[in-house]
Amino acid sequence: MRIGLISDVHGNRPALEAVLADMPDVEKIVCAGDVVGYNPWPAECVDRVREVAAVTVEGNHDRTVGTPGRYSHNEQAQRGLEHANDELSDEQLAWLDGLPRETEIGDSRFLLVHDHPEEQDRYVWPADFPRLRPYLDDYEGVVVGHTHVQHEATIDGRLVVNPGSVGQPRDGDPRAAYAVLDTDEPSVSLRRVEYDIDSVITRVESAGLPPRVGTRLLDGE
Repeated sequence: MRIGLISDVHGNRPALEAVLADMPDVEKIVCAGDVVGYNPWPAECVDRVREVAAVTVEGNHDRTVGTPGRYSHNEQAQRGLEHANDELSDEQLAWLDGLPRETEIGDSRFLLVHDHPEEQDRYVWPADFPRLRPYLDDYEGVVVGHTHVQHEATIDGRLVVNPGSVGQPRDGDPRAAYAVLDTDEPSVSLRRVEYDIDSVITRVESAGLPPRVGTRLLDGE
C-alpha cells in the first residue's frame, strides 16, 4: 500500500494544492496534524484536508485554535490562531476538536502522531529519531510532524519519518514538503514541490497578519 503523508499545512492553501497536484498515485492520504495556524486560509485548508485525507491527527495548533493567548510569546502563532478562530465555522472547529491525538495506519503497522508518542508538544528532531526505538517494538514505523523538518531514518530495520511541512518548512528549503510511504517494502520517499509563495505573502498582508508569516516562507524558516 502506498500512503501519502502530509503534515503541518498551517493554513497555506497554495502549498497544499501544489502538494496534492504533485503527489503520485496513492491508495490514501493521511495528515499528521496542524491543519491551521500561521497562514491565511484556515477554513479552506480544513475543508481540503477533510476531503482528501483518510485520517488526520491533532496538532498543537489544531488543539489550541480556541485559545490563541497560549501563544502570547509568539505573535505570528497567536495572530494566526486568532485569524483561524475568526474564519472557521462552528462545524469546522468541532472537527478540529474531535481529532485523535494518534492513530494507526497501514493495517495498524504504523503509528501516526503529530509530536512525541507520549509527551504532547515535544519536538522529535532528526537527532532524536533513535530515541523512538521503544515505540517500534509494536510497529514497523512511526510517522511524526511538528518540527517542520523533513527527515527519515531506519532504526533497527524500522522506519521513522517526518514528511516535513506542507505550509511552513523550517529546514532551509522553501518548497512544500510531503512524503510517500510504501508499507509493503516498507520504505518512504521524501518529496518537495515549488509553489507560489508570493501569492501567500500578498494574502498575508491583506489579511492583516504579521508580514513575517509570509516572507519567512522564502527562506524555508
